[in-house]
Amino acid sequence: MAAKDMRINEDIRVREVRLIDQDGEQAGIVATSEALNMARELDLDLVEVSPQARPPVCKLLNYGKYKYELEKKAREQKKNASQVKLKEVRMQPKIETHDMAFKTKHVQDFLDQGNKVKVTIRFRGRELAHTELGRVKLDKILELLTEDSYKIDSPPRMEGRFMSMMLSTKSKRT
Repeated sequence: MAAKDMRINEDIRVREVRLIDQDGEQAGIVATSEALNMARELDLDLVEVSPQARPPVCKLLNYGKYKYELEKKAREQKKNASQVKLKEVRMQPKIETHDMAFKTKHVQDFLDQGNKVKVTIRFRGRELAHTELGRVKLDKILELLTEDSYKIDSPPRMEGRFMSMMLSTKSKRT
């Protein structure tokens, strides 16, 4: 539950609440006014942590500190989340060997960075009659890539005038 959605102190407008004290112990079902008085005596806030429960669950705690801890936890989760991007490398079926090696190096670099790669071959005009040349080029790229550095998410297939395949890095645990 986001800190913005929480009701505190006088914003809690129910008759009674299930109270959890500052030590995390259940104090039972208490009238809201009595819980507010307890919070003021301890110089703490009454925070509604589970509004959907019947009666709502409230805790006695320092709201500023609690909000800071929630934000800190959210930042930590965001930092640890890995961002996988999709990169695309395009070419034509009549690509030269040096150019293919150069583009394959880019594919390898993207895979080493942990990105997914879509390798696409674009057919123009009469080239569309010879789609098998595109499959040969895609197979050649797989041969040039470092062994065990990739896995094929989707094998080569035609999509209109394009033949493409998706590659991603193999997990480090395997």
